[in-house]
Amino acid sequence: MTSSGAARRGDVFDPGCPTRRLLDRVGTKWTSMAVKVLAEAAPGEVRFGELRRRMPGISQKMLSVTLQSLVRDGLVARRVEPTVPPCVHYRLTELGLSLEVPLAALRAWAEEHMAEVERNHLQAAGQGGNNGRVPVE
Repeated sequence: MTSSGAARRGDVFDPGCPTRRLLDRVGTKWTSMAVKVLAEAAPGEVRFGELRRRMPGISQKMLSVTLQSLVRDGLVARRVEPTVPPCVHYRLTELGLSLEVPLAALRAWAEEHMAEVERNHLQAAGQGGNNGRVPVE
């Protein structure tokens, strides 16, 4: 916040800007998948086990770490039922819901262009020498 009370906008090109850390957190495949599953249930909640079933390949630990990060950032709300064992429910906050549109666009782009990018990657790797890396000038 600035002295006037208005939020300061980030600048991703500033090496010290926290926007870079935020992009690291929200730009992962697991975050994108979790936000999608929770957005489909909105405004309802999804239990931890259901999230894990709907996100093939994610480990219990990775899902837990991903959800903790989303809760800490205010993108997801967590509710624990005092049962044995406890039932934990998650839902997107308004801020989290606002993230679904840009993440959906990124997922759609990736799904549409995946084959072309993979072909390019394999072609570059097959050219030897630089192992698919772009030379640094």
